[in-house]
Amino acid sequence: MVNNLSLIREMYHTVERRVERLNKPTLCERLDAWLGEGYYFWYDKLDAHDWGKNSKNGTGEYEIYKSEVDCEDVLDTVFDEKHYRFWLKTIEQTADLIRKKTGFTPSIEEVNEYFRDRNIWGQMTGIMFQDLPANQDRIKVKKFFYKKRIQLAVYEPNIILNFEFILVQRC
Repeated sequence: MVNNLSLIREMYHTVERRVERLNKPTLCERLDAWLGEGYYFWYDKLDAHDWGKNSKNGTGEYEIYKSEVDCEDVLDTVFDEKHYRFWLKTIEQTADLIRKKTGFTPSIEEVNEYFRDRNIWGQMTGIMFQDLPANQDRIKVKKFFYKKRIQLAVYEPNIILNFEFILVQRC
């Protein structure tokens, strides 16, 4: 456990309703996952709900779990400008390299495969990323997406602390 508590963040993990409660988060192994294979969390509980309603609705219900995550060695592309610039440069250089080699604009799967095969992120235990918000109902200014929708992909499960069930919700 780190001494600097500001690096511990409360995060939310959303899954379809299960027969039994989870005692650890589920590993996302989808090839098209934004940040590659990892344990995905939401920074905001409302985003965890949106994800449940829109993407984890196969059983008609979803579950949300809460964890504290030690973000000391996370590549923080949301709140740390140096990390963001490194992230941007790495993705664009990789895309250019793949495009030059193949003649085509790479897919997210190809970029993630390149990163994984070459261990690009090295000692990073995860990546904090902001994507575009999808829920206009939560913004108070029409067509102005000022609120961040933040995800965390965890690559080292030992940084996930105090994983606990908090609710089940109908879709």
